[in-house]
Amino acid sequence: MPRFLLLLFLLSALTMLFVAKCGLHIDLESSQTGLPIPDHDHIKSRGLFSDVIEETEKKYQNKIDELQEKITALEKSIRDQTTKMQNVSSPKPSPSEIIIEGVSDVTFNQVNVSNEMQQYFEGKLKAAEILHGVEMKSEYEITAFNRFTINRIYLVDPGLGKRVVEKPIGLKRRDLHEVLTFAINILNKQRPMESKQFSFSDFVEGIYRTHATSGTHYELFFRNLDFLTDKSRYTKVVIMRPFGPLFSVSTTQVNTGQEWINLILPLKNRLDSFMQFMTRFEETVIAKDKRVFLTVVYFGNEGLMGAKNIMSATAKNTGYKHLRLVNLNEDFSRGRGLQVGVQNWKNGDVILFLCDVDIVFSLEFLERCRLNTERTKKVYYPIVFSLYNPKVVYTLQGYPIPQEKDQLVISKQTGFWRDFGYGMTCQYRSDFLMTKGFDETFNGWGGEDVALYKKYVRSHYMVMRATDPGIFHLWHEKYCDPKLPTEHYEGCIRSKALSEASHPQLGFLVFQDEMKNRQNQTNLSLRNNNPTVRR
Repeated sequence: MPRFLLLLFLLSALTMLFVAKCGLHIDLESSQTGLPIPDHDHIKSRGLFSDVIEETEKKYQNKIDELQEKITALEKSIRDQTTKMQNVSSPKPSPSEIIIEGVSDVTFNQVNVSNEMQQYFEGKLKAAEILHGVEMKSEYEITAFNRFTINRIYLVDPGLGKRVVEKPIGLKRRDLHEVLTFAINILNKQRPMESKQFSFSDFVEGIYRTHATSGTHYELFFRNLDFLTDKSRYTKVVIMRPFGPLFSVSTTQVNTGQEWINLILPLKNRLDSFMQFMTRFEETVIAKDKRVFLTVVYFGNEGLMGAKNIMSATAKNTGYKHLRLVNLNEDFSRGRGLQVGVQNWKNGDVILFLCDVDIVFSLEFLERCRLNTERTKKVYYPIVFSLYNPKVVYTLQGYPIPQEKDQLVISKQTGFWRDFGYGMTCQYRSDFLMTKGFDETFNGWGGEDVALYKKYVRSHYMVMRATDPGIFHLWHEKYCDPKLPTEHYEGCIRSKALSEASHPQLGFLVFQDEMKNRQNQTNLSLRNNNPTVRR
């Protein structure tokens, strides 16, 4: 109805213009064709008539201009009303549509997003615990939020650095900066241009968490710019970075049948551990895999003959010929030993497995070593499961220490994932040489593995870092040389503490006396309350 009235008014205005124009035109024609004019004051009347015509024409021209402005305003008003009516009649965009449009700053039509894709994101948003709660089967399904400010993240999972609070760097910093920028742009679009605009300084704090199937959920709190004096008022923005649908990246055929591994083992003394290592090598490699070459780099002369005899006995008993012992009459240096072992190989390119004598690995690990390395592209750094001191794990609980193979159990009571260790690695020899390998200035144990790892992290190589249930680090007494540089010595002590036992188990050791006192009091109470017990 309002549109009809506006159109009727517009039509009336145009009609008035037409009449006005026509009337003015007839008057002009009459004055120019010599039609009869009254005789009295002929000349005066003629001049007066011209003045009247000019004044009337000017008056109507002003009216025409005024009406034209009104017509233009009416046309704009009609367009605005039409747009509003279309918005009211069309379905309201869902939150997922708003988010996606905001990220790209365009509409679905402009980016040509298919209906299937739109429905996919809408489904993910509805399924996620963002707009509403989701019923779960147990408390373990809850995904906790990490809280953050401009320069701090308070982490639920401390990660590799074991930090409960950290400064956002790298990918985390880029992610949070992008989210904050996006939120600020949304808020400023909703405010008049002449009013105060939101900025990073108005951000108070936020929380975020990532669901495995839906994406990352952010909730951000800003100062309310309309009530700056009221500290209890905030502006909240909820954002989702949804995961996209699954799609295939590549499909390739992988054949590990011809891939040999050169296992390099630096060693000094520790002949009992070496004997056990060779027993496991015989059971896993020689009996089952048969595509692993063992290079032992032995330091010094003490125990050298014993190491040679162990390897000779293995070769004689099994007929396995892919064994080599290299002797270095030098002080022990793990990095130096591994470097020499790599250089000693003369049979072309091969996968290197840099190993230690206390490592237990399975046939499945050897296959992962082959699967997760790719020449010029990938290196494999498995996260090893490190076993605790069996005397603490078993004896403290009153159990006998089981056989070695029965200790290889992955649980929080038996060990932990050694996510700070980079000594065990699989990579092609050509890639190792391209990075120039280890820094041989490191003495003893530690430091050289981290330095090599950082070279790959800072290169174009993809570092495949993953937990591997097929490789274990056996517990052994760890000696930290006081002569080591402070940083290396403290790292050694930290590693020694983490490798000894779990937190509760260490607690039992610390509070042993308290626990004994409690047991004594319990026994005394039982005797006092039981008259049949002899005193």
